[in-house]
Amino acid sequence: MGATGIVGSEILKILEERRFPVKALRAFASERSVGKSVSFAGRSVAVEVADPEAIRDHDVVFLSAGATLSRELRASFEGSRARVYDNTSAFRLEPSVPLVVPEVNGQELTADCRYASVPNCTTILLTLALHPLHQAFGLRRVVVSTYQAISGAGAQALEDLLQDTRAHLEGADVAPSSLAFNLIPRIGPTLEKPGGGWQTGEEDKVVAEARRILGVADLPLAVTCVRVPVLRAHSESVMVEMEARPSLEEVRSVLRGAPGVELRDDLEGGIYPTPRQASGIDGIHVGRLRFEPEPSALSFFLSGDQLRKGAALNAIQMAEQQRQGGGVA
Repeated sequence: MGATGIVGSEILKILEERRFPVKALRAFASERSVGKSVSFAGRSVAVEVADPEAIRDHDVVFLSAGATLSRELRASFEGSRARVYDNTSAFRLEPSVPLVVPEVNGQELTADCRYASVPNCTTILLTLALHPLHQAFGLRRVVVSTYQAISGAGAQALEDLLQDTRAHLEGADVAPSSLAFNLIPRIGPTLEKPGGGWQTGEEDKVVAEARRILGVADLPLAVTCVRVPVLRAHSESVMVEMEARPSLEEVRSVLRGAPGVELRDDLEGGIYPTPRQASGIDGIHVGRLRFEPEPSALSFFLSGDQLRKGAALNAIQMAEQQRQGGGVA
């Protein structure tokens, strides 16, 4: 569902790349997509309008068409054989719906699970790095600043950035709110903080979802989310205070062995994470590791493809894990 969108298109591509066993595939979208088709495994698949009865009659369903539609469809899956992987925010904080990053808490995808949520893209990338550190050393506090690519806002936002950039380079005026050669420290709606001031919906999602995925309900976590003029792949600057006081080499060793993490940590040698290098990879790049004056405060930088691991691939890995009966796919 949402086959013509930016995440839906990525799901189709990765299903084909990973040779996910597909006997028959149907593509659903809104009425705006009537008459369109998508490509899969060398053939053209006509796009159909969403119909609850038609959608529920499948083994595996990927929902990527917005939270409103996911809420409308949820009841129709009751009693069906379908396993549903929801890429929207509709049920991410619903206790009865597992919120899963397979490398972190894949054990929540039990055989009985029929409906599961894919976390926010920023949260997925962050928890891939935080989980092994928490397991090895314990987390006391986390501070995160994000550098989020425009493709995370959808295909139209991506096109707007390209048009505004061309216009700016040609000497035309662009709106002060344009992302062209700009940074926007607001992603999502504004929410009043209990202690005073405001935060954004994206920041609120990352805090709530990361705590749930890591299983640390009271983890102090401060997040600032910023949209940057990068086409694809998010980056995050992270500082963590830990219970233990490991050496830098102990930290590197833990991250080297963490699933979904590739260590790129040689600043002098020019090896560090960048969004361009992270585009298209299956996990995240982590580097710029260093300790702050407080020995247990570790800073690092990460980059990861928010359309791939941050959305489409994570959903497919969830489906692969359940099909294989456990383990990280």
